[in-house]
Order: sequence, then structure tokens, then C-alpha cells
Amino acid sequence: MHRQTFYIAAPVTLAAILVLGALWHPVLWLLLLWLPLAVVGWRDLSSTQNVLYNYPIIGHLRYLLEFVRPELRQYFFESETSGRPFSREQRNLIQARAIGAGDTSPFGTVRDVSAPGYNFSYHSIQPGEVPESERWITIGGSQCTRPYRSSRLNISAMSFGSLSGNAVEAMNLGAQQGGFAHDTGEGAISRYHEKHGGDLIWELGTAYFGCRQKNGRFDADTFREKARREQVKMIEIKISQGAKPSHGGLLPGSKVNQEIAETRQIAVGEDCASPASHPEFSTPRELLAFVAQLRELSDGKPVGIKLALGIRREFLSICKAMVETGTRVDFIVIDGAEGGTGAAPQEFSDSLGVFIDEALPFVDSALRGAGLRDEIRLVASGKVALGYDMVTKIALGADLCNAARPFMFAVGCIQARRCHTNHCPTGVATQDARRAGAIDVPEKAERVARYHRATLDGFAELVGAMGLSRFDALTPDHIRHRISYAPAEGHTAFEWPRLATGQLLGDDLPPEWQAEWAAAAVDRF
Repeated sequence: MHRQTFYIAAPVTLAAILVLGALWHPVLWLLLLWLPLAVVGWRDLSSTQNVLYNYPIIGHLRYLLEFVRPELRQYFFESETSGRPFSREQRNLIQARAIGAGDTSPFGTVRDVSAPGYNFSYHSIQPGEVPESERWITIGGSQCTRPYRSSRLNISAMSFGSLSGNAVEAMNLGAQQGGFAHDTGEGAISRYHEKHGGDLIWELGTAYFGCRQKNGRFDADTFREKARREQVKMIEIKISQGAKPSHGGLLPGSKVNQEIAETRQIAVGEDCASPASHPEFSTPRELLAFVAQLRELSDGKPVGIKLALGIRREFLSICKAMVETGTRVDFIVIDGAEGGTGAAPQEFSDSLGVFIDEALPFVDSALRGAGLRDEIRLVASGKVALGYDMVTKIALGADLCNAARPFMFAVGCIQARRCHTNHCPTGVATQDARRAGAIDVPEKAERVARYHRATLDGFAELVGAMGLSRFDALTPDHIRHRISYAPAEGHTAFEWPRLATGQLLGDDLPPEWQAEWAAAAVDRF
């Protein structure tokens, strides 16, 4: 009701109740309804919120509907394919694979196969068979003395703090059961990562959580002790993150309890904001010196970097530095600008960084052109959920894939998108112990392992159906990409001219590469 109506309705209603109550006493029970509404109404009259000020009581309906709008849209109004960032179709298929149910569907595809952006592949009359051995790949170049035999699909970086302890524990137990790796995220190695012994990729962000000095600088002694543990298989230096490139990690203070504070070596209850850049290096040459230091401290384990592709000459500067110094990284994780599990400024997620399907061909070609590709494994981390996502990413240049949000779905996430509020309704992305208690660790771990296995099964079956027997036989030409309502083309719309091995080191460079390579420098980004 409008505020003027309230001024009249409130006393008139009270008078009516009292008069009628005098004639028939049960009517006085209506005062139990009138009194709370009157209190709310009088409070609304002095509200600083415009809607409540002008429309006391009834204005609350607007905020209630706004609060449940995401759920209403997700459950009742979005189509099978229109949901973002993951559609209902994708979420349902992930859940079906996680619980071991069938993943078949009736009556044909619901996708608009003639729409721009649609990807598909040609099948072969003579399907191939991909051997089980193709599901594994060795990570570690000539400078690595303890290479890691990795699954082609691993759990991407998600920190304890961003996720609940139960969610982390379930994922690590699932990784241990399925024989694949679990990236710690930049929030350090917690007891939930260690409890079940699943293989770990230890990610070091700009704040060096878990191996930091009081002033925030890197603590080599602490790192050495932890990195040499048998459970830690690889070390990953996070330079930038797809959801928030050029921006440090962010964990709201509401999530920073005593346990997280001790794990990260930070203060309880304060916002945990990592620096935007690493204090240990500021040039490509210094980055590679840090890589060499971490490799020595970890006793020869694979050391790699993770970044969202941005200014291309900066990545080429890293390539040029590897050529000049002779120091190599063992792997590079390319994070897509599509975003991820962490809290991030909205405009960073929407407007910065290169999306994964554009970034992969460039990085693959740059490494090839610098003569580095054979030693360095390329990991795709962005919107990998199903088998055909893996087909696409590996065809565009990756060797293996990481997935984050799909593994969250496997342990119970419903895409409520309240990860940053500490009020996750399923207990996955919260530090509320009561909510996190909803996660049955052994049961959810089985889901994690089943989803992983089924996704690799789907990937292998698709590759075989395309007439191939090896994953590395995939090329961009295997992905047909519809640019407009017209016949599809090979997936070259986002590619720079593909380079031959060592081509960047000679004089025969395509014009698109010449200026960027010339601008790349080993002593500045």
C-alpha cells in the first residue's frame, strides 16, 4: 500500500477490530496480526529504502521476490540450455554421471544446431579405439627429476576457505579413489587436503599462503618441508586467475575463521586480499629464477605457472626468457576469462582477460614457435564440464584439462551463486559448520570419482567416434565452428596464424606475430 493509504488504513483497521471485538470477542484475536504489521509499517515510514518509504509493508514483497528470483528463474523459467554459467542440461548430466545413473536423453538434441557459436565434429564410418593408456600423460621436462604421471582430467584450483572443509575432503578422497590430482588453490595445504592422501598440486599465489613470512614474503624453509612431502606431486605458481586477472585472491572476512587463519597464516575475521602481483619477481627472467628455486627446493618436482592470457607480448616475454635463460617451466595452466569459483569483482569477470578457446591456440602456437612445446604440458582450465569440452580444449592445443565447478556439482552444489556470502545452501562454499555438515564425505567422494571416470569415458568414446585412437591427434580442424547461420568452418576463427616449431626464432614470421615478438622482453613484462 502507498504511505498515505497506510496513514488511513492503520487506525481505521484498529478501530474496526476494537468495535467488532466489543460485539464478538473472538475478533480481538486479529490484533495479533494487526500489531506486528503496524510495527513494521511505522518502521517502514522512516526507512531509507525508497520502496519501503513509499509502500510500507507491501514493499517487502518486492525484496522477497528479488531474494528468490535466482531460484525461481533456475527452477521454472530457464530452458535446458539457457542457464549461465552452466546450463540445466550440463548440470543434470554431471549429476547423472556422479550418481552413476544413465546419461542418455530422448527425442534428440534441444540445442539450436544452426545458431552462431555452435560447435560439433564429424564422425567416422570406421571408429577408432582409444587405449586406456591415453588417459594418462607425464608432466615434467628435462630439468625435472621427479615427473608426475597425471590423469588427463584433474580437479582445478579451489582453496580451503573458499570451499568448506567437508567439500575439500570429499574431493581429495574422490581424487585418491580415482587416481587423479587435486589442486589446492592458493589457500595452502589444509588438513582436509592431507587426510586421505590424494595427489596434490600445490598452488602458490601472490600471498604464499602456507609458506609465508610475517611480512608476506616467501618462506623457503617452510616451502621445502611441505613441498617434499610425498603427497605433493607438482608446484603451480599462480600469476593470474581467469575470474579476476590482474587482481589478487579475495576471501571475505566472514569466512576467515580460526582454522583458515592458521592454515593461511593470516588474521581471524579480516578480509583476506592477496596482492595483485608476486613480490618475489617482477620480470620474466626473475620468474624463471623463482621457478628454478622452487624446483630445487621441492627436490626436482614439476613446477609450472598458471595465468589468464592478457597482453600477448607479456606471454611472449616469458617464452623469450625461457629461450634466453635455458630455464623451462614444466607445465602452463591457462585459465579462461569465463570466471570460476572464487569471489571476483563483477566487471573483472565480465570485461577482462581472454576466453579459453581463444587463449589456447595462441599459447600452443607461441610455445611451438619458440621451440618449447615438446617439453611443456599445456593445461586448459575453463568451462570444462563434459567429454566434448575436453575434445574442444585438447583440439585447440591443450594436453590435459582441469575442472572446478563440475566437481562442486558432484559434491552437491546447485549453482545458487552465493559462494561469496558464506551462506551456501548446500554446504559446499561456506565455513558454516552446520551447513557444511550436509556433505557426507564418503558418499560425495564416490560421486567425485564416478564423475571423473564417466567424463573420461565420454571423452574417449567421442575421440574414437571421430576415427582417432590418440588424444594428441586432435587438431582445430576437428572442431566445426558455426560463425553465423551458414555452413560451419574449422575452428580457426580465433586463431592467429599457426607457427611451425622454432619459427619465432627465425626471420620468417607472419605479420601478426612480428610486432608482438619484437616487443617481448626478458627483463620486463
